[in-house]
Amino acid sequence: MKLNLKNPLVFFDLETTGINITRDRIVEISFLKVYPNGKEEIKSRRINPEMPIPPEATAIHGISDEDVKDCPTFKQIAKSLADQLEGCDLAGFNSSRFDVPLLAEEFLRAGIDFDMSKRKFVDVQIIFHKKEQRTLEAAYRFYCNKELENAHSAEADTVATYEVLKSQLDRYPDLENDIEKLSNEFSSFNNNVDFAGRIVLNEKGIEVFNFGKHKGKPVSEVFKNEPSYYSWIMDGDFPLNTKQVVTKIRLREMNK
Repeated sequence: MKLNLKNPLVFFDLETTGINITRDRIVEISFLKVYPNGKEEIKSRRINPEMPIPPEATAIHGISDEDVKDCPTFKQIAKSLADQLEGCDLAGFNSSRFDVPLLAEEFLRAGIDFDMSKRKFVDVQIIFHKKEQRTLEAAYRFYCNKELENAHSAEADTVATYEVLKSQLDRYPDLENDIEKLSNEFSSFNNNVDFAGRIVLNEKGIEVFNFGKHKGKPVSEVFKNEPSYYSWIMDGDFPLNTKQVVTKIRLREMNK
């Protein structure tokens, strides 16, 4: 089934130095850009993470320090990458929990204002888990009747994710071919305000803390009654995206 798109949809996959959104870095990015007219473009690029790649990470994706020593850093490609993703919605496999938050962190570290709030996000893994409860390899086998060669290669995983979503649309009548609905109704298990889920929306749609001594309390109320808590977050080991979100909330409340 051809995707029904209003904006270009970019399927992407990251290979990284590890799974810590705050500390780890990208070593390879691949993306498949699908245009509303059906045109497709695929690109892959290795990146020097400016830190050693742990052996356990290399064992998964096969990329070593030697492989990326002469590659550009993320900061060097950030502007051109942001330009290529401008006006696009994003899709991936497990992207909402890892790839999107880490990509957001990399853009923030590079000083690029890549506004994630203007985009729709489709997470094929969440759709799959809600429907079948499996891995990408199993999803590819189940939906596409193929074996996934070179699993954990960013490009192979990216192409497989694209093919799985198209097959999901063919298989499930209730899965509407609309990116906004795929994003809002099928690609999220939570009401996160920041990507890490430290700030969430409660049942009234109010931003509340999802951790620590103020868990469940409105962020604006905590900052009003305990201003030092904002400073504690800004000085702490929190993702840059989380700090960005709490700063927006704080500034919004100060300007009321």
